[in-house]
Amino acid sequence: MPSPKTDYGFYSIADLQRAYRTGECTPTDVVDELIFRAKGTEEMNIFITLNEDCAREQAELATRSIQQHGMNRNQPLQGIPITVKDLLRTKGLRTTRGSLVTRDFVPHADSPSVERLRQAGAVIVGKTNTSEGGWKGDSANRLLGPSLNPWNPDHSAGGSSGGAAVAAAMGFGPVAVGTDGGGSVRIPASFCGVVGFKPSLGRIPYWPHSSDNLAHVGVLTRNVRDAALSVASMSGPDDRDLLSLSTRPTDILTRELSESRTLRLGFTTSLGYAQCEPAVKKAICEAVNRLRELGYSVTELDLQLPDPFWIFDTLWAGHEAATYWDDLDEKASLLDPGYERLIRRGRELSAGELARAHDLRHSYSQALRTATRDVDILVTPTVPITAFPADQGEHVVVGGKQPPGLAWTPFTYPFNLTGQPAISMPTETSDDGLPIGIQFVGKFGDDRDVLDIAADYEANRQWQPAYSTLTSH
Repeated sequence: MPSPKTDYGFYSIADLQRAYRTGECTPTDVVDELIFRAKGTEEMNIFITLNEDCAREQAELATRSIQQHGMNRNQPLQGIPITVKDLLRTKGLRTTRGSLVTRDFVPHADSPSVERLRQAGAVIVGKTNTSEGGWKGDSANRLLGPSLNPWNPDHSAGGSSGGAAVAAAMGFGPVAVGTDGGGSVRIPASFCGVVGFKPSLGRIPYWPHSSDNLAHVGVLTRNVRDAALSVASMSGPDDRDLLSLSTRPTDILTRELSESRTLRLGFTTSLGYAQCEPAVKKAICEAVNRLRELGYSVTELDLQLPDPFWIFDTLWAGHEAATYWDDLDEKASLLDPGYERLIRRGRELSAGELARAHDLRHSYSQALRTATRDVDILVTPTVPITAFPADQGEHVVVGGKQPPGLAWTPFTYPFNLTGQPAISMPTETSDDGLPIGIQFVGKFGDDRDVLDIAADYEANRQWQPAYSTLTSH
């Protein structure tokens, strides 16, 4: 197949829909381009499984339908190429969960998010890389290794949705679907300079069930509009998820940005306990000043909250222990050693410790709600550092110290405990050319406000990522 001469993979959803309507290109043209490019960028470790034959078949069906009948209004993502993180089940398509244990697992049913994307007409190009079970903030696993950062391949793409972030940044379609249990959408979004949106807990149904109630389905995109469109397509109740919200956020697609910019912003670079690299803190403060210039009311918050890491880590370890409760010894040799240690620690927890963690989770959520009651949007760094070296794995160093587990990402896991919507937006790059992310957090259920502020910032920030230049890697 000859080398494609276009960059359709960098088109937004709206751009692709226009191109399909006018005949500039077809879904088949776009999928052919993406498959060709995927085979030429294998060293980036983006895909665990490339859905080559099925993606071409689905693209051809969409192409014929559009040519014969025009665009289908009942399929808002008709012919739109997407990628899906390899934690989410895809019917008939291998779902490894980044693990040797399940390397050959082919599900008989889709996760609700995938099912709805298919119904909306989306074409799945492939399954993106993730750490085993999504257990850490990097995407390395024993199947593929780590996804590499498109801004500097010597550095990590982050995780656990690392492959999804690289897919978004390098133009493998407008939407990369990920999951976020402690920052797994927002961490790689920050490291790779893309949008990473974690909607309110339950906005997108999550199945199979996550016993810790920390995991959200989210998206990584190159613009806020595509994040809103894709989340709306996946949202709504599902009987398989008792926490799924009963309403669809359809208004996030139609509401225009307010000229008065009435959202009240509160910002912090510590949450009361966290430390940032100087370059990150500087970038966030400059971004906040830009928001002031745009007319927002911004208050610097002096939060005095405790670090909720013990709560998060206890619930996380307990959940992972439940996954291998009956057969850990049998499968231990196939597990990432760090993941096995996490599971064994979870097995040692007492019922009282887990109950205590649930009680403290509630107390922390109440305390944070009280501390931020006078603002609509909380503004923080996404992570306190830029991307670490790709060979560093889970041994992340911040300020000369190596925090335990995910304690190195103190601005992400608190909002998995509270279930609030949060989005990471690229704000600028550090002196060594690595992206820095700013995070906007809304009140539970107020996903629209989060997307509003993110879209306004996106349109008015002083640095705009040049994603198409990343394909040179």
